[in-house]
Amino acid sequence: MVAQKVTSAEVARLAGVSQSAVSRVFTPGASASAKTIEKVRKAAKELGYRPNVLARAMVSGKSGIIGLVVAYLNNQFYPEALEKLTNTLQERGYHVLIFMAARSAGNVDKVVEEILDFQVDGIIAASVALSSDLSNRCRAAGIPMVLFNRAQDDPDMSAVTSDNIAGGRKAAEFLLAGGHRKIGYIAGWEGASTQRDREAGFVAALHQAGVTLHSREVGNFGAEDARGATRRMFASDPPDAVFVANDHMAIAVMDSLRFELGLNIPEDVSVVGYDDVAVATWPAYDLTTVRQPANRMVAKTVDILLRKIEDSDAEPRRVEFDGPLIVRGSARIPEGWKT
Repeated sequence: MVAQKVTSAEVARLAGVSQSAVSRVFTPGASASAKTIEKVRKAAKELGYRPNVLARAMVSGKSGIIGLVVAYLNNQFYPEALEKLTNTLQERGYHVLIFMAARSAGNVDKVVEEILDFQVDGIIAASVALSSDLSNRCRAAGIPMVLFNRAQDDPDMSAVTSDNIAGGRKAAEFLLAGGHRKIGYIAGWEGASTQRDREAGFVAALHQAGVTLHSREVGNFGAEDARGATRRMFASDPPDAVFVANDHMAIAVMDSLRFELGLNIPEDVSVVGYDDVAVATWPAYDLTTVRQPANRMVAKTVDILLRKIEDSDAEPRRVEFDGPLIVRGSARIPEGWKT
């Protein structure tokens, strides 16, 4: 037999209070006396009552739910970042619904359309791109959105990233200081602003030093694609150093260099990544990488979103956090180099 769902009216009868009193007890910010709260919660526990959050949202216009969209979780940076985002939002009194999407704007638009049906108070989009039409629809619906670790040209869209151009420059300057001149680059997904900006900063620093990028392949932010990119790059006239657009790919690149191509790191080739995920610290990789300051990025993302929820007239924000180059053992360390 299927148990009947307990209603707020039943809780009110058992507690000896009005149904509106039950509603106030379970509505954040609403007032109720300590005695009423005690009676209502005792009755609710006895009956197994749980408030209907979505129904309450239809009445109050606020669900206390944030929609979190992410394109892929195999990149180790995102599970860590999403855990931080979820914990931070919960500390601020919000619940999180996570939706998976492909990277393309068309697929993301479909997912965000579904999110809007859940009466969310706001949306955080991580590692995805949105169409301008959908951005406008969210604004028209009064649903604020913040992009996390991705940016768009839309000046009305808030975004929080690391300073990817500066990070790319730091990787180039480090490899140049180590005496490398045959330097390759393995790109991420071409549609990502993070990929575009990291490469732009990297190549600009090389050109400033009078060095031309030796070779370039695309790894699409995926391990298997990164291994294929490595094989192509080292098939003939290989580079003596490689900057890889994120750590997830860099780990795969290092495995391919060692176990498929028989090269030593950093004696034969230096490898530098981007993100500073936990795996980068493992002795097997000891990866030199540009760190994304995830804690600060998460805190600022949540602050911007909640400020916009509380004040619809709040201006959009674009925030970039500088991240340090973390020097480990996967790349030749320049003589006298100071971190």
